Amino acid sequence: MKLFDVYPLFDINIVKGKGCHVWDDKGTEYLDLYGGHAVISIGHAHPHYVEMLGKQVATLGFYSNSVINELQQQLAERLGKVCGYDDYSLFLINSGAEANENALKLASFHNGRTRVVSFSKAFHGRTSLAVEATDNPKIIAPINNCGHVTYLPLNDTEAMKAELAKGDVCAVIIEGIQGVGGIQLPTDEFMQALRKACTEHNTVLILDEIQSGYGRSGKFFAHQYNGIKADIITVAKGIGNGFPMAGVLISPMFTPVYGQLGTTFGGNHLACSAALAVLDVIEQEALVENAAQVGAYLMEELKKFPQIKEVRGRGLMIGLEFEEPVKELRLRLLKEQHVFTGVSGTNVLRLLPPLCLGMDEANLFLERFKKAL
Repeated sequence: MKLFDVYPLFDINIVKGKGCHVWDDKGTEYLDLYGGHAVISIGHAHPHYVEMLGKQVATLGFYSNSVINELQQQLAERLGKVCGYDDYSLFLINSGAEANENALKLASFHNGRTRVVSFSKAFHGRTSLAVEATDNPKIIAPINNCGHVTYLPLNDTEAMKAELAKGDVCAVIIEGIQGVGGIQLPTDEFMQALRKACTEHNTVLILDEIQSGYGRSGKFFAHQYNGIKADIITVAKGIGNGFPMAGVLISPMFTPVYGQLGTTFGGNHLACSAALAVLDVIEQEALVENAAQVGAYLMEELKKFPQIKEVRGRGLMIGLEFEEPVKELRLRLLKEQHVFTGVSGTNVLRLLPPLCLGMDEANLFLERFKKAL
């Protein structure tokens, strides 16, 4: 059997990681400014993370959700305190798409409606309803194209108000900061108007913080810059530092019903250990504050490059828009300067490094970036 060939791959075999650095099988070291799509939050192979996962898998890696799992309870309590949503409930699954599927399902159970509002260039996953809420026709199969979703322009308050005033919208799903869409930020005014309109029309507000959450923006959640609270928040990526895990944070306005949601692997003992280790390191090493500080410095320095049309983002979620395609620049960074970066579309370079990126590493990136230009 061979692999189903859906990934255009770089001819590089990464075999080792430490902090913000990775190595290939030839021993070449790379600076990781992408963290595997914003997944590596506390750095590669953090000793505390390695120790906690090792101990847990040697004790109990998995048992089902038919028995008490105190690690889930510990995680819910810890996460609630650190993120500012301690009166919410937590449902654990394995991936961002699953988190969004369950969020949308719960919203529909709540108000009995079927229409969803999403936004231009949004990305919410590749499955069922999550992919239908993703504004990319190339990945929406006919079976997923069921007419549930209306896409609106981001930050168009009047269009949003008019759509919600129809009174039949089940949920609005929006990213704290659009990632795949090119590091696009919703404005405070728009988000506050959206919160108000959702409340008025009994529409559930879902904040997809899968890429922008878990401290990446310099606050625990990116929407906390906008001064609002969501009804449901979805998290994944950074929650497990590479271990497959995701969560749905659910407002007290929802009443749980046995069997309403469910999962085989979600919230297993090993996944919870990974998530608890991540929270330990985030708190002990002040990584949210570090993301804010190092991110602000990087953005300030990057704005000095005349070749860049616009620098956007918050914390360590940064987009560099150019007038021309960035494919060749990204290749030069990788092959000549040994720096991993990401892209959004054709003209935006995306930086999503581990939250432990230090000032020395930020300066090293700036040096290499200058050479690649």
